[in-house]
Amino acid sequence: MTADHRLPPIAPGRRPLIGHALPLLRDRLAFLQQLRSHGPIVRIALGPKSVTVVNSPELIHQMLTVQSGHFTKGLLFEKLKLFGKDALPVADGPRHLTRRRLMQPAFHRERVIGYVRTMRDTAASAIGAWSEGNELDLKTEMQLMAQNIVMSAAFSATPEPHTAREILTSVDTLFKAALRRALLPLPLADRLPTRYNRRLARASSTLHQAVTGIITDHRTRPDDYDDIVSMLLDARDETGTPLPDDEILSEVTGLLAAGSETAAVVMAWLFHEVGRHPDLEARLHAEVDTVLAGQELTADHLPRLTYTRALVQETLRLYSPGWLVTRQATGTVRLGDFTLSTGTDVVWSPYTLHRDPGLYRDPLRFDPDRWLPDRPQPPKNSFIPFGAGKRQCIGDAFAWTEMTIITALIASRWRLRPAPRILPVPVGAITVHPSVLRMKTEARQADTAREAA
Repeated sequence: MTADHRLPPIAPGRRPLIGHALPLLRDRLAFLQQLRSHGPIVRIALGPKSVTVVNSPELIHQMLTVQSGHFTKGLLFEKLKLFGKDALPVADGPRHLTRRRLMQPAFHRERVIGYVRTMRDTAASAIGAWSEGNELDLKTEMQLMAQNIVMSAAFSATPEPHTAREILTSVDTLFKAALRRALLPLPLADRLPTRYNRRLARASSTLHQAVTGIITDHRTRPDDYDDIVSMLLDARDETGTPLPDDEILSEVTGLLAAGSETAAVVMAWLFHEVGRHPDLEARLHAEVDTVLAGQELTADHLPRLTYTRALVQETLRLYSPGWLVTRQATGTVRLGDFTLSTGTDVVWSPYTLHRDPGLYRDPLRFDPDRWLPDRPQPPKNSFIPFGAGKRQCIGDAFAWTEMTIITALIASRWRLRPAPRILPVPVGAITVHPSVLRMKTEARQADTAREAA
């Protein structure tokens, strides 16, 4: 085979019949991390199936930008259609471009600034329900907070606590199913009337009923709303025809799922790190106290919360929610020194990219100062938590704003202390979430009083 048609090399450790399945099942994050030592592109075998892993930041960027027309979103995103067929987060081709153009105005930075008050009030309501000495399941708390922020800011909806938990459980169930079907594709098993599939059907029904209720309310009282649901209801195609109901349902459901998970796990990891680094916590509190000065947080405060944003950015690096992003080649495509044939399944990992010692000094150290303006910045294309190119996450500005607000609000009122004997480790599920994370609340007012005494 000539240099112009070389296949990427196979990673060491392949076993007969099962390929690299064992190390992937044993510790998928560690397995993907060690693959980075085998070159810019490497192949792994999962049973009879071959998957190409792209490690090089330059080649990842190329695949997401100038070469993006040669790839669809791939197997994982195909399975995420459990949330809604061809919704923006999973759509491909012309439909993706059309739907993105339709929804882009709702996520322009100017529009996101208009969401700040709703984000603040929703987060403040959740934080206000905490009590001194509570032991929180922090991941769940953050998931509920992020979910409610998306629903209130984007859909003008405020579900009751019981309903919010039902929605969250349904989203979790569908995410787990999508990942399981992507890693262990068994098409016939997906159709059998098993207990697992019945639970999956109930989760889908619960989520769709909740979203249908939101859409129905918007139709009944259209003059009361000006949000993403309203925009979808008002949208018309080139012939003047409104979007079909099932497409509106898919879009709202997909945005709810995509918008809740990422911010939640990042916030959980951030307060895990702040809770075990008193020096970082002190700097966060000092900035928040100085910038807010006892006032309600507004959009004007956000540009001055530079250290708060650096904490968010470092958490996005060290605990990048995306450990597995998939693509599939739609034709023969050259990537670096190698040729990928039509139908090649490709994966890349923001999580392992952001922990590469060749790109980041002391990569496993949580160091928000690495993002301050006077420090050397990491190489170009080595930090892409929201992707790049035409498929860059449409909600990246929304997420940055939301996470900065949540961090500042919690820091202004509470210290979160690690619960005894709890040691969270990263788990590669649909996102990289903590295995377990329980933290105790300590009101800052009480802490200040002790220091004064």
